[in-house]
Amino acid sequence: MPDTNQFIETIRNGYSFKGDSAKIGVGILDGVPVPDAEILVPLKTLNRHGLIAGATGTGKTKTLQILAEVLSDNSVPVLLMDIKGDLSGIAAAGAVNEKIKERYQHLRMEYQPSAYPAELLSLSGEPGVRLRATVSEFGPVLLSKILGLNDTQAGLVAMIFKWCDDNQLPLLDLKDFIKVLQYVSDEGKNELEKAYGKISTTSTGTILRKVVELQQQGADTFFGEKSFEVDDLMRISDDGRGIVSILRVTDLQDRPKLFSTFMLQLLAELYGSCPEEGDLDKPKLVLFVDEAHLIFQEASPALLQQIETIVKLIRSKGIGIFFCTQNPMDVPKDVLGQLGLKIQHALRAFTAADRKVIKQTAENYPETSFYKTDELLTQLGIGEAMVTLLNEKGIPTPLAHVLLISPRSRMDILTEQEIGDLVSASKLVKKYNQAIDSESAYELLTAKLEEAAGLEAAEEAKKQAEKEANKSNGSRPKEEKSVFEKMLNSSAGRQATRTLTSTITRTLLGALGLGGRSSKKKSLW
Repeated sequence: MPDTNQFIETIRNGYSFKGDSAKIGVGILDGVPVPDAEILVPLKTLNRHGLIAGATGTGKTKTLQILAEVLSDNSVPVLLMDIKGDLSGIAAAGAVNEKIKERYQHLRMEYQPSAYPAELLSLSGEPGVRLRATVSEFGPVLLSKILGLNDTQAGLVAMIFKWCDDNQLPLLDLKDFIKVLQYVSDEGKNELEKAYGKISTTSTGTILRKVVELQQQGADTFFGEKSFEVDDLMRISDDGRGIVSILRVTDLQDRPKLFSTFMLQLLAELYGSCPEEGDLDKPKLVLFVDEAHLIFQEASPALLQQIETIVKLIRSKGIGIFFCTQNPMDVPKDVLGQLGLKIQHALRAFTAADRKVIKQTAENYPETSFYKTDELLTQLGIGEAMVTLLNEKGIPTPLAHVLLISPRSRMDILTEQEIGDLVSASKLVKKYNQAIDSESAYELLTAKLEEAAGLEAAEEAKKQAEKEANKSNGSRPKEEKSVFEKMLNSSAGRQATRTLTSTITRTLLGALGLGGRSSKKKSLW
């Protein structure tokens, strides 16, 4: 039987930090909470990313909510990807019940309900601040990766972007990009080929089909103006707490490609716009992605590689990313290897495949003499988890079975009235929710084609007017050539004429005694 004092000493040594930290629970040994074995999270390492995993109903979402509250309390802004629609309650205070009272007795803490400063965001028709980005902001490389194009097609996209830049044709939304594709495939093909080389209509057709596929997942609502500025995710409330931005994407579960598109653009924008920060005392921003498998399951290999690269590099910008999913294997291994904090809720072993996954999961955690990890993973209760993280020196802490604290905010969704009030009070709604349709490539090319069509029509009308004028002046129209004249003017007719003329000439010369060799001989004698 493990020694309790040794367990307390191990936890204290492993979870004591010099910098600011926050308590998320206490250790459990042999099924009994140990209040002296406090589990702390150092704020300094929360930009090193993390994972929250576990089967349905084990408390993953509430753990996510706990960490968001901890960060907000310490003036760190948070962005929550709310897939299931159950995170909006963070904007309202929680309520005390008997289970919470019992849990906090084990924790030796006092439960204090609190509402957190929140902002609702939306990619579609959900109430909240509308998030948009322009096609130009994506750029040819990122757009090609999202569309899953090959090298030839990606090169054509780069050519199109260059041509639009050279000709002051802004690419703001997808209708702009589609119009340009249609133009370079038809009326403008010769113009582009003179400047940039041959264009394959097969490639433009493939790209167009890929864009239409993206449109079918609702991308038209995302591409456009006004572009969302990532600085608006990093705001602090008047009381000094970090604002929790909640992106409500409950209607995107059947449109994973759009969700992946947004995530990649957001990470790329954050990486491109934020300066290098080095090791900060606490993160500048932390993103929580609930149901993270939706990012990866429909992503192309090129898109996955792009996400993995940004995840690896964005830590130096002071930004952390936490993935919340049912199975740790949902996250690519290259991303999984970058995660510093791991919170593993219970897993279910119904099949041989499930047991294999549990064994692999247990092997990803530090070895411990206090637990049999693979067995414990199937026995964890609701609100309990296996926890390990990186300390301030980057060393993994001891694996601990933890009784987690409860969220101080509401563990339920907001009502429609509460959502309406929250949106009405938002300053960002006034900034971003007004639809803007600036003059861009679509309008400019349409005007150019209409002008060309107008000139062509005017020229045709001019010719018709001249014809009518000639008729009114009594000029006889040019008569149609006869069949004989046509025959004479043809090459065959001309040859026949020459042959006939030669024959007639020779006959006449012969009659005069001037043609042929025989006549010449007679004259010499």
